Amino acid sequence: MTANPHPTAGPPPAHGHDHAHCIADALMRADALCAERGARLTALRRQVLELVWNSHKPRGAYAILEDLSQREGKATAPLTVYRALEFLVEHGLVHRIESLNAYIGCAAPGAVHSGQFLVCETCGNAVEIDDPRIRAAIGTIAAEHGFQVSRPTVEVRGTCTDCQEKTP
Repeated sequence: MTANPHPTAGPPPAHGHDHAHCIADALMRADALCAERGARLTALRRQVLELVWNSHKPRGAYAILEDLSQREGKATAPLTVYRALEFLVEHGLVHRIESLNAYIGCAAPGAVHSGQFLVCETCGNAVEIDDPRIRAAIGTIAAEHGFQVSRPTVEVRGTCTDCQEKTP
């Protein structure tokens, strides 16, 4: 299987990469997508999106809440963060990693794709992939069982290349 067949999702980030560029690019794409759809990317939603993209590791809502509260210098209500995350998921700007109850920025917002993720159990990084073979297999098997798929999310847990190289 190709490491990352999705045309807009890159390989796992290399150590020392320019992560500020990842964040800036994600925010720029979010602005464009929301403008195109007539959706409001409010200052709060934008801040939550930026906090999700602060790392290539999936982030829980309470970690985002804590960072947002520190940034604002005042307590933020959990419901505020959950509503912002709900908007971001609804518009395809972030994905929810179900098994971790955490969120990760979408590598291809606006593109129709299913959520397929490789999640490293050692470092916690996650890589979004979109392999059409996986998507087709899910569709075929679901159809054989008369099952209608509403959210074809696949999460594969294992060890990334960097962590494999660190293991003696």
